[in-house]
Amino acid sequence: MWQTIANLWRLKHLRGRILFTLMVIALYRIGTYFPVPGMNTAALSGTQNNAFFNLMNMFSGGAFYRFSIFAMSVTPYITASIIMQLLQYGVVPRFEEWQKEGESGRQKITQVTRYLTVVLGLLQAAGLTYEFTRSGLLYSNTLWSYAVVVVALTAGDTLLMWFGEMITEKGVGNGISIIIFTNIISQFGQIGQEIAANWFTAHPGSLFLNILKVLLLFAGIVVIFVMIVFVQQAERKIPVQYAKRVVGRTVYSGQQTHIPLKVNAAGVIPVIFAMSLLILPSTIASYFTKYTWAQAIERYLYPNSPWFIAAEIVLIILFTFFYTHVQLNPQQMAEQLQKNAGYIPGIRPGKDTEDYIVRVVNRITVFGSLFLGVISVLPFLLLSGMNLQNVYFGGTSLLIIVGVALQTMQQMEGQMLQRHYRGFIR
Repeated sequence: MWQTIANLWRLKHLRGRILFTLMVIALYRIGTYFPVPGMNTAALSGTQNNAFFNLMNMFSGGAFYRFSIFAMSVTPYITASIIMQLLQYGVVPRFEEWQKEGESGRQKITQVTRYLTVVLGLLQAAGLTYEFTRSGLLYSNTLWSYAVVVVALTAGDTLLMWFGEMITEKGVGNGISIIIFTNIISQFGQIGQEIAANWFTAHPGSLFLNILKVLLLFAGIVVIFVMIVFVQQAERKIPVQYAKRVVGRTVYSGQQTHIPLKVNAAGVIPVIFAMSLLILPSTIASYFTKYTWAQAIERYLYPNSPWFIAAEIVLIILFTFFYTHVQLNPQQMAEQLQKNAGYIPGIRPGKDTEDYIVRVVNRITVFGSLFLGVISVLPFLLLSGMNLQNVYFGGTSLLIIVGVALQTMQQMEGQMLQRHYRGFIR
């Protein structure tokens, strides 16, 4: 491990990327302490029994209760990405054409996603500000104060989107995922304080029992981490045989290889998508609090409620299937095999190969999606069993931590392998 870290710093290119990523993260964390003008942050901190606000605070790294310019975190950007993903498949033909155009098409889709992020950011900021105005959390309820808060939140969300894109382009890992990862990690200290207050301060006499609870909680989290890593790294290998072929004067002999299909090919994206989509109804309902349907959304879809957990599991399963097929694209895999004279033993090339890959992907995705759904609920049950209902730290957070850490580590290892590989010619 220490040798790997030393090798990272020896590579100038990779060292520069890591330092750039750390610099952007530092700027972001500093920005979480710049409050939006006109907000009574002390009164907002007193609403910590609100489960929805606790969720927002977790994914904003504490910026929500400080009501900084980054209080909305990257939620609008993720919601915009979900909408664009859905629109690219048969809903908007123009987006589908852009997707097939390669890099130029992806740039157009990214540009539309940015505009949509700003629009959703304005809507979410307006909804939050309206809710705060109704609750008396603004110092002044004038139209000018309302506009200042909305513009400040939207500008912070847009700046955070740019930070994420810069990390992706010039840093290490996926920028948006790194920001969410940083936000969750930053809350560990607060979670420790809540545990100390609920166990040691409230019940100082039972010291041995409290220490035993901490050890059991730590052991349970370690077991969940191990399970997540095991499933994230698990894969199904489909054998592939390449026939002997002649290209010009070169003869390529047949060879055997395999197609590695991960059990959880979608990674942590379905979890992030599900959480962002579940926040959207509450944001919309905040505009219409006088209506019955809006009150029903606020009553049933608050975080950690049975309906919220059930909806989260269903959305995770659906998004896992959807994103897995988007990532793997069995039709394209079958076409590439046929073009390169490759085939799966016992399966005819073309449509039969595509159907076989779809069947395999569906079978392993059933397990992967159910695992994601169970893990998203398991830590909540563990904390509830230990009488820690005020501590919000669900399986979603653990999945994001492990998924982002693994993806970033694999990317850095790939870049290290590229720099250290000499080949046959020196």
